[in-house]
Amino acid sequence: MRKIQAAILVILPLALSVLTGCQRHSYSETYYLVSNNVGLQYWQTAISGFNAAARHIEVKGVVVGPQNFDSQAELQALTSAVAAKPEGILISVTDAPLMQDEINKAIDAGIPVITFDSDAPHSHRMYFIGTNNLEAGHLGGQRVVEKLNGKGNVVFFTITGQPNLDERLNGYEEILSKYPGIKTAEIVNIMGNSNVAFDATQRLVLLKGADKIDAFICLEASSCKAVGEVLNNDNIKDRLVVAMDVDQETLDFIKQGVIDSTISQKPYTMAYFGLMMLGLMHEYPPKPILTDYSVNTFSPYPVFVDTGTSLVDKDNVDLYLAQEKEAKAK
Repeated sequence: MRKIQAAILVILPLALSVLTGCQRHSYSETYYLVSNNVGLQYWQTAISGFNAAARHIEVKGVVVGPQNFDSQAELQALTSAVAAKPEGILISVTDAPLMQDEINKAIDAGIPVITFDSDAPHSHRMYFIGTNNLEAGHLGGQRVVEKLNGKGNVVFFTITGQPNLDERLNGYEEILSKYPGIKTAEIVNIMGNSNVAFDATQRLVLLKGADKIDAFICLEASSCKAVGEVLNNDNIKDRLVVAMDVDQETLDFIKQGVIDSTISQKPYTMAYFGLMMLGLMHEYPPKPILTDYSVNTFSPYPVFVDTGTSLVDKDNVDLYLAQEKEAKAK
């Protein structure tokens, strides 16, 4: 009888482990998210996705990077993350040439790096997760052509040299180049400072006649709100504004008719999926880690994961406002 009881005591824990599954991860594992301008709503949404993934697989997630736009500060944050020897790094790259060597250093040290939102395609990173930014530009460009009826002066607001924004601009230009009646009057480099967009809009709305600006196109989120504020404050209603991302203020301006539309991305999805994939790499380490998977027909990894885009206008803005409210309530 005692032998049977002893056998049961041995078998029971084994049976429970089979039923509940083995613990694949632990809080001793650390993963970093490195970004820039982390105080923006866009990045707070991405961080919430990253943190949710960390909770789900029960690992430690650390977010680093400057509150403002500062590529050198982001590089310092990346350098510190690499030195900490984490299980993986997820990074949005503001300056690809600047970050490339440090990304390569991480890979050389056996630390998987996935880029998201903005890529460093010539680095040794594993792959990129984010928006197909060329297609985002195409989507916005088609909206501009439709609303301007193929004729007018447009201004772009961007951060020159940031890979994802450069791709969006290329997408717009590919579409607009087919319509000679649409002219690019100016490309404003806001350098990560929305006040630059505000001041430039105040100057540009005063132009008249053949120089009148008919459309303001924002390739990143912070400039959209600045443009909207100027037009709203001056009660200007005859200009087209195509924005980027679904910040609360942008959605409110669409509801009010100040902004025509915006291109929605999925920063939550990018960061959530990114950490999940880093966790999978830790569980099943790539061998070798340093290889060009893009030219390997039998690669276990993609080159690019497209998280999708959509156009938000007055017809569907309530859906996005409801999603925003629901997310904040969680």
